[in-house]
Amino acid sequence: MRIRGFCTAIAGMVIGATAHAAAVETSLRPQVRPGTMGPDVAVISIDRPIRSLRPVLRPEDLARVGTAPVERVSTSNAAFDKWINGFRGRAVSQGINARVFDAAFRNAQYRPDVVHKDRNQSEFKSEIWDYLDNAASPVRVDNGKKALRRYRRALNRIESHYGVEKEVVTAVWGMESTYGERRGDIPLIDALATLAYDGRRGAFFEKQLIAALKILQNGDVAPRDMKGSWAGAMGHTQFIPTSYQAYAVDFTGDGKRDVWSDDPTDSLASTAAYLKRFGWRTGMPWGVEVRVPSGASFGNTKRMPSDWAARGVVGTNGQPVRDFGAARILQPAGPQGGSFMVFANFDVIKRYNNADSYALGVGHLADRIAGGPPIQASWPRGYEPLSFDERKQMQRLLRRKGYPLEKIDGIAGPNTVNAIRAFQKSIGVAADGYPSQTLLTHLRNR
Repeated sequence: MRIRGFCTAIAGMVIGATAHAAAVETSLRPQVRPGTMGPDVAVISIDRPIRSLRPVLRPEDLARVGTAPVERVSTSNAAFDKWINGFRGRAVSQGINARVFDAAFRNAQYRPDVVHKDRNQSEFKSEIWDYLDNAASPVRVDNGKKALRRYRRALNRIESHYGVEKEVVTAVWGMESTYGERRGDIPLIDALATLAYDGRRGAFFEKQLIAALKILQNGDVAPRDMKGSWAGAMGHTQFIPTSYQAYAVDFTGDGKRDVWSDDPTDSLASTAAYLKRFGWRTGMPWGVEVRVPSGASFGNTKRMPSDWAARGVVGTNGQPVRDFGAARILQPAGPQGGSFMVFANFDVIKRYNNADSYALGVGHLADRIAGGPPIQASWPRGYEPLSFDERKQMQRLLRRKGYPLEKIDGIAGPNTVNAIRAFQKSIGVAADGYPSQTLLTHLRNR
């Protein structure tokens, strides 16, 4: 985990999410990850053009899921088998039909790779400028524009119904699963059962496992199709099971809240419904890049933009920002980097992932998808950065030298940073992981 990321500690913007309500889980992924929304709350009733929020089993389904004898699970791990058979009783006592349980666990496997990922989460911490470079990289912006064009009809309907701008919904999609490319392919029951059995966060993952079984019982998805990330985040916008139960919607009206399908409509609508539920205000920007007086300090004070303008805080065009609502000034790299006037919608994005960097990434990516400019301010990088094409050349050279990189995409995520550090260590220089001009020179000359 899409942390599920995905964020003071960032594991690259891939799969994948956590929005929180009354109760908040913050350690689902290597960082607080996008879309892993883990409240244990009642279903929220949201006005929507759908037949039902939670489809019920059809009569013929009910006939098949009556009382069933215990079906002993057998995997290659005897202790895991024993845990599953003990968990079966707890699941049935919480309303899981025995036949549903047995069908879900019929081919269950203990996944050592899941435990390894949980125990060895990346400690890589991206600087804000690298994070935003990746969040709104040329390829991510271009693919976002293509995704918006391809699904414009559905996104327009979603925007009209929920009042959440289509570019924002598209940006969340891009951050969480690279527009559906990285939804996760691990059987969810395997992943959640392995983590619940493992015990490090057993109670949390057992709750997610119960929720996943209820999703199967409700008929939204077949066990073979219920796949996701190693930490249990599902679909295009990476919901965890309890969040899916509480917030997912059936926007297509087919009786299923299908976040697993290649059609992203239900996932995108569920994301918009979630943001609306937590207070999204139509027409209010997430934030605006601003210029601030030299030496000014701001704290968390909120003022109307006109009040900020009276104190010398203006847009990058030198004009006062419109009075969209009270806002605070955010300087994620301190006074030497970019400054942003952030509004209430910024904090709504943080309900999806409680990190300033994530909200900045989603907001800026949404602006770029809508045709807006790059961030104007310079950053205190401490090194001369590579261009997008140079980053791809860097990745090609690293791969040529034997470092395992899945994609040549110009995005310096955790895999690329780890490869950079390994190369730097191999040649005896400081292993800072930065995609710098100095690094590219070393790669070209060695």
